[in-house]
Amino acid sequence: QVQLVESGGGLVQAGGSLILSCAASGRTFSSYNMGWFRQAPGKEREFVIAISWGGGSTYADSVKGRFTISRDNAKNTVYLQMNSLKPEDTAVYYCAARPGWATGEYDYWGQGTQVTVTS
Repeated sequence: QVQLVESGGGLVQAGGSLILSCAASGRTFSSYNMGWFRQAPGKEREFVIAISWGGGSTYADSVKGRFTISRDNAKNTVYLQMNSLKPEDTAVYYCAARPGWATGEYDYWGQGTQVTVTS
């Protein structure tokens, strides 16, 4: 079982930056693939960015060049650095995890953290 706790959300002006953190429980964090998803009001949850257990990352086109993901296995934490934020980035951001060998849906989810970008 993995528990995920996001932090770092808040209110920011367009063009600004924000860093989200996701702290994970458990001793096998380094073997997990980690992802960030978001859900805006009235919309379905969408993939944002992910980092594999080996450090490779994948991005949604909408955030490429603006968002980066990193992980600190010693701290069991994954980070989402968000730059050049736009009002359309406003959403609840969720951290997710799945074992490195798994594919498909993520198994574990955090409670989410709100990010609001004002114009």
